[in-house]
Amino acid sequence: MLVYLRVLKESFAFAVNALRNNKLRTFLSLVGVTIGIFSIIAVLAAVDSLKKEIEGNISSLDKSTIILAHFSFGPSDIPRWKREQFPMVSFEEYQYLESNVPNLDYATYTLNVPNENIKYGDNQISDVPIGAVTESYYYIEALQLDSGRFFNGAESNSGSPVLVIGYEIAQKLFNGSERALGKQVRIYGRKFTVIGVLEKEGAGLFGGSKDTSIWMPVNIVRRMYGDNNKNTFPQIVIKPKKDIDNEEFIAILEQKLRLKRGLRPDDVSTFFVNQLQGFADMIDNITGQMNLIGLVISGFSLLVGGFGIANIMFVSVKERTNLIGIQKSLGAKNRFILLQFLFEAVILAVIGGLIGLFLVFLVSLLASQFTGDFEFVLSPWNMFIGTAISAVIGLISGILPAISASKLDPVEAIRTGM
Repeated sequence: MLVYLRVLKESFAFAVNALRNNKLRTFLSLVGVTIGIFSIIAVLAAVDSLKKEIEGNISSLDKSTIILAHFSFGPSDIPRWKREQFPMVSFEEYQYLESNVPNLDYATYTLNVPNENIKYGDNQISDVPIGAVTESYYYIEALQLDSGRFFNGAESNSGSPVLVIGYEIAQKLFNGSERALGKQVRIYGRKFTVIGVLEKEGAGLFGGSKDTSIWMPVNIVRRMYGDNNKNTFPQIVIKPKKDIDNEEFIAILEQKLRLKRGLRPDDVSTFFVNQLQGFADMIDNITGQMNLIGLVISGFSLLVGGFGIANIMFVSVKERTNLIGIQKSLGAKNRFILLQFLFEAVILAVIGGLIGLFLVFLVSLLASQFTGDFEFVLSPWNMFIGTAISAVIGLISGILPAISASKLDPVEAIRTGM
């Protein structure tokens, strides 16, 4: 064990000496490793950060959540012309499913309507996203209120002119969350009473923060837009109870809606059952492909870096031929010489890798500053991967030079080095 520690110590000294005495040559050799590790870890960190951001945006929804709509969230085998003929899910279908599907925890009916302006006195905010929903949306999305309350079933069914607003809306219109409660704002040319303000969420990478949105009962919006307006993209969002067979639940759900629509057994379903779990799996698949593509591209940089390390090690063997001969003449075994150069190659590669990791760390700090609430993640696991890849590249690059050094004849090595 002491022998290996001594070899490691000497190899580290040789590596540092090579850096010190041949700065330009070593720098050029390490550039490839540094760029390669920087590229790989930057790709991994960027994909991890993107995945974390997306998962954070949908974290309020249970992955078992099901969304019924006349369109699919993913690829479909049904021809487009046929999909375009599917009827939109209706409010009556939502009520029917809510009452007749067993093991249903919550269900909500939502409309996606165009953004509107909201005005209070002389203050106005333009292009505000509107969520037209039923009362159960509060539980499905697991919303958190800063003040006030969400509208109830009676207000939802009657289409009462009430509003729940995002934190930033409250700050801009009323200079505070508490001040917003009970105030009347104007939307669609009519007055709405603010009854609740959500907690601050923060902006995401893709926007769409709840802080800048408002919610109102779906029935008041239905009266304005009608039930057959294709621009509203109606959806029925369903959350099943926990610890049930999800496939069986979906089968019953499909059966109930097919029965409601009067479809025959051989008729194709005129609706899509979109699962949030499927969406999460799709995200995993996309990020996995992004990781793979990034790794392949970055691999070319590492290949160049590996050749650079191999080159500097061959030069190092050539320069230290005389020293190798002296070591072998004094009894140094081939294994000692082999390990000496392997350790040196690994140390040089790890130094390049650490420089690459440091650059990724700097970029992550800058990225976090310029992207606001988006968090650029440089995990310990990615740092470990970067260091491990560096060591492997050094090991592979140093094998041939180390073998050639270990096989040198001591007499010839001393003569050649003189």
